[in-house]
Amino acid sequence: MIDAHNHLQDLRLRPYLDTILDDCKQAGVQRMVVNGTCEDDWDDVFDLAAKSDLVVPSFGYHPWKLHQRTAKWIDALRRMLDRVPSAVGEIGLDRWMENHDIELQEEIFVKQLTLATERNLPVSIHCLKAWGKLVEILEREKLPKCGFLIHSYGGAADMIPRFANLGAYFSLSGYFAHPRKSKHLENFKHVPADRLLLETDAPDMLPPEEWIQNRVPADTGALHHPANIGAVYGIAANFLNVPPSKLESQISRNSENLFNCVGH
Repeated sequence: MIDAHNHLQDLRLRPYLDTILDDCKQAGVQRMVVNGTCEDDWDDVFDLAAKSDLVVPSFGYHPWKLHQRTAKWIDALRRMLDRVPSAVGEIGLDRWMENHDIELQEEIFVKQLTLATERNLPVSIHCLKAWGKLVEILEREKLPKCGFLIHSYGGAADMIPRFANLGAYFSLSGYFAHPRKSKHLENFKHVPADRLLLETDAPDMLPPEEWIQNRVPADTGALHHPANIGAVYGIAANFLNVPPSKLESQISRNSENLFNCVGH
């Protein structure tokens, strides 16, 4: 199984990393793309990739963290990408956050997208309430030939073909199995089979209680264990009415097609 997007470097998981990684191997996790969010956690992502062959590192500035960037953040990002085969992300646009500056977000997003395109690296994109702006930018800018991921896709169904024509992959989160997120889940019926990926977004975005298979040690139930990617496979197979073995093969091919530029 492959987790297309998580944050294993999150400080809340640090005390339990060895146990979590063992759990993931026992659960059958083959790879997980671990996404940095700012300069402060990029070294942690790098260290995880050095520690475990399950980890595909990804480095980027999340729109929530832009206020933390230094004057030489883009040079720091280049250095990280030079250190290890990696993806770019998590980057993106967010009008949901308070006091957002969409112009600044666009500027930083485009710089990172350009860097990924120059190196033909896959990109993991975050988007909340900025779908029109996102597609406008993607249709205007040059994009990595290998494609890009819109993680936890929450846009409209009728925008899926437009994004797919640009090279997008779409990851389904187990969080969408909550009844209040049924509209988001329903939209995945419109995602082409060869563009579907699955993710946990751990340690956040827990699936419904009945789907949880693994728990973070000593946690009160608020943290999402990345080994729960098995639950996401179960949710997707059940919802899409696809045999689990067929789904696993398809996701494996899709992951290889997007992330083969990274190497591992």
